[in-house]
Amino acid sequence: MIKDQILLVEDEPDLLQTLSFNFENEGYKVSKASNGEKALKLLEENNSIGLVVLDLMLPDISGLDICRHIRSSDYLKDILVIMVTAKGEEVDRVVGFEIGADDYVVKPYSVRELMLRVGGLLKRSSKEKDESNDEVQIYENLKIDTNKHKVYIADKKISLTSKEFKLLKHLLLKADKVQTRDNLLEKVWGYNNDVTTRTVDTHVKRLRSKIGQYGDRIETIRGEGYLFNKSD
Repeated sequence: MIKDQILLVEDEPDLLQTLSFNFENEGYKVSKASNGEKALKLLEENNSIGLVVLDLMLPDISGLDICRHIRSSDYLKDILVIMVTAKGEEVDRVVGFEIGADDYVVKPYSVRELMLRVGGLLKRSSKEKDESNDEVQIYENLKIDTNKHKVYIADKKISLTSKEFKLLKHLLLKADKVQTRDNLLEKVWGYNNDVTTRTVDTHVKRLRSKIGQYGDRIETIRGEGYLFNKSD
C-alpha cells in the first residue's frame, strides 16, 4: 500500500486550518490533530499516513515524544517526520534529528516553504524506494534487505530506525571507502546544511551498538568521517 496521507499535528486552530486547506488544495490527503493524544490515535488507526508535520510544543504530549514513539514502532518507523517548532536554537535541531526527524522547520515560516519541504521529502523518499527495489546487500552473516527494509545478523532480525538503516546501507555499499560526515549528511539525511555533524556521530554510535560484532567494522577516520572496513 502506498502511504500517501499527511498528518498535520498543530495546536493553533487557525494555523491548522490554513495548512489543511493549502495541502488539500494541492491534492494531498490530510488528517488533522490538535494535540498529541489525538495524533497518536490517528497513527495507530490510520495505516495510510506516510508523513507527519509535527509541532514540537503541544498542550499534552511533546512532539519529541511522539517522534520517539514513531521511530521505536516497527509499523510506524518508516513514516517521514517534519518537526515544527518556535525554537530556533541549534540544540533543538540536533535533538530533533537525533531522535529521527527527517526535516525541521522553525516558526514563523511560510506555508509555501513548508509545502516545498513536504514535496521534496516525499519525492526523495519515493526515489530512494524506486532505486532500491529488490536490492540485497550481504557481508558475511550481515544481510540488508532493502526491499523489505530489514537487517539480519545470522538470520536474526535487527531493529534499526529508518536513518540507522540508511546509514548502514550506505556505509556497506561504499565499503572500504571513507565517507565524510558531510557526504553522509547529504546521502542519508538529504541535507547539506541545517544539520550538524554531531547528528552523524550520534547515529553511528547507536548503529555500532546494535549490529554486534559488525559495529567494529565501522571505523572512525580522524578528521574525515567513517569507513565500513571489509578488507581485513
